[in-house]
Amino acid sequence: MTKIIISPGKYIQGAGELKRIKDHVGHLGKSFFIIISESGHKRFGETVKESFGDSVNIHFAKFNGECSKGEIKRLEEEVKSIGADVIIGIGGGKIHDTAKAVAYYQGLPVVIVPTIASTDAPCSALSVLYTEEGAFDEYLLLPKNPDVVLIDLEAVASAPARLLVAGMGDALATKFEARASSQSGSTTMAGGLPTDAAIALANLCYDTLINEGLKQNWP
Repeated sequence: MTKIIISPGKYIQGAGELKRIKDHVGHLGKSFFIIISESGHKRFGETVKESFGDSVNIHFAKFNGECSKGEIKRLEEEVKSIGADVIIGIGGGKIHDTAKAVAYYQGLPVVIVPTIASTDAPCSALSVLYTEEGAFDEYLLLPKNPDVVLIDLEAVASAPARLLVAGMGDALATKFEARASSQSGSTTMAGGLPTDAAIALANLCYDTLINEGLKQNWP
């Protein structure tokens, strides 16, 4: 009976962590390719640039809005043209999935920086691909999870409240999904049965939401 748990290489969470992004990911390479939306660049671009400083080569690449094969290929060519050796995705789920796919095809480490809570994409070894028109295309199963997931709580908290609430609702299901998988003896996407640690994390996720979810005084 094989049990498997998969997770990011490193998970970092705290207030203001984007200001320290170089400290967290600088060991991964010397040239960083950052996939980010135009609005994301306006919100976080200067903070990221100040953290890396002038001693590290960084390149911001505008995300065109869809995690499609065409967009992935376009960004791959841009990565090759500048010779980057680390991919960073800053934003929401489609940016995360795009960054993971680009890193996979180029054989590079990937760092995921969520700026909203309403997505499962940051930690998963999966990219959901869409057509250019936004229709579902296919799943791209990846051989490993992201190398680093960096959560800046200030960034997530400053996003629209509806996105935080949506993330909480999605996370509530984790306990029951994990329980169903365990009780049915089903093989997970990791390729084995869920570990006791995975079940404990799913239960902790639920307990945290129940105990802490209503403490925020919403405007």
